[in-house]
Amino acid sequence: MQNRSEKIKRIFVILTIVLFVYGCAATCSKLSEENDMKLLTIRWQRLVDDENQTCERCTSTETELQKAFVILKNSLELMGIKVVLEKNTIDSETFTENISESNRIWIGERPLEEWLGAEVGESECGSCCDIINDVVECRTVTVGSETYEEIPAELIVKAGLLAAAQLLGASSEESCCPSPVPTSGEKSGCCPAPTEIPDK
Repeated sequence: MQNRSEKIKRIFVILTIVLFVYGCAATCSKLSEENDMKLLTIRWQRLVDDENQTCERCTSTETELQKAFVILKNSLELMGIKVVLEKNTIDSETFTENISESNRIWIGERPLEEWLGAEVGESECGSCCDIINDVVECRTVTVGSETYEEIPAELIVKAGLLAAAQLLGASSEESCCPSPVPTSGEKSGCCPAPTEIPDK
């Protein structure tokens, strides 16, 4: 019952963010023009072996990442944001120097965990142990009371929407509302003027 309640709460949060992003996009409709498209990059990196194979948890994350990318790409394109997915590899030598860098995701210029207020931890990864022939504890992400070894699409979408809201918010301030108090006879761009309440 608690898991169901938690999922409903997450869905509600995501829907709230979607409505906020949609509102920003509607206020500044010019952002949908091709020349004004904003760019949101999703970057993921993981360990690969000599045969270009990765571990089981990274394989699962890649599947979820692809789902999230399609959702964000199709949704945010209508709001003037182009979503790009980059997949980078880490060799065994680089991996052993900093294990937590494998299966890491960035949304824009910030790590996924920063967008979500999550904590990064580690747990033993038997698949990576086989790849490098040593005991390895790989990256985990904890959101609230839930710890994830494979990153679900739901978390990636949520982080992407937060990044998009910030991107559109910055665009709105720069493009639509250059001056909070327009001079006499000057229009205030696409931002609606405050409504005056007449005296009774």
